[in-house]
Amino acid sequence: MDWDDARIFLAVYRGGTLRAAAAALRVDQATVGRRLRALEQSLQARLFLHTPRGYVPTRAGELAMPAAEAMEHAADRLERLTQGTDESVSGTVRVTTSDTMGRGFLIRAIQQVRATHPQLRVVLTTSTLLSNLTRREADIAVRNVRPDNPDLISRRLSKPELGVYASKRYLKAHGEPRRGTAFEGHTVIAYQRAVFGARSETICGEAFGNAQVALEVNSGLMLLEAVAQGIGIAELPTYLGDATPGLERIWPDCGEFYDVWLVMHGDLHRSARVRALADAIVAVFEQAEEKPPPQRSRRPGRAGLSTS
Repeated sequence: MDWDDARIFLAVYRGGTLRAAAAALRVDQATVGRRLRALEQSLQARLFLHTPRGYVPTRAGELAMPAAEAMEHAADRLERLTQGTDESVSGTVRVTTSDTMGRGFLIRAIQQVRATHPQLRVVLTTSTLLSNLTRREADIAVRNVRPDNPDLISRRLSKPELGVYASKRYLKAHGEPRRGTAFEGHTVIAYQRAVFGARSETICGEAFGNAQVALEVNSGLMLLEAVAQGIGIAELPTYLGDATPGLERIWPDCGEFYDVWLVMHGDLHRSARVRALADAIVAVFEQAEEKPPPQRSRRPGRAGLSTS
């Protein structure tokens, strides 16, 4: 089995269908099917059973998996090591982050680095999924989770704050919620449980079991847009909430902090193009830390409503 065949095998094994494998490899589905059949013929072994649930590995397929992954690890390491010696700030760098981090920080970093290095091409992926840096799904990741893989190096970029926000229109119609009431009588917007697990059941540590959940999202920018449109109350990073016209922070003393990490593979941090983008990302976060927070006016209290 050569590496090209191993890539096809691994994509089908992981994706479970020819379509998923083709999407992962960025080739057409017919090519995947043809290459898989040729591989099985060359090995004289059936690697998958085609079932209504997709492609299920046979015993031979299960046995082939560790060997194919070893080839993948070797190929990825070869690519990382050779790229690590590249001193040219040109070519492609893949970076992954959340959509809110992308909007708040990464776009500015990309703009700045390309002003100096116009031959650099950045592939930016925004997702709540953690990309696998060891398999070259990304060269750089900006995430709120510090990896425990010893092959990865990380640097803490900042410690943003989360706050409770609603639109001024919503507050005019419904008033502010009272602390300790689990948002009784109010409407909230939350992340889908699949995105943040149990944390999706609180807003800055305050449970919202007595509230009506109007919308569940899997995107930070959709959360921001829903709050801005007056759909309900939600938890937002202060760097977004404070900068969005028409939003008001509720309970300014109620906040939670989280770490943001820059992560890359140890073999790639010597690559000039990867290092250039990483340095630009660090600079943008440092600039944000030095910038004083905007002064926000507070709404006057209304009878019967908590303004604490």
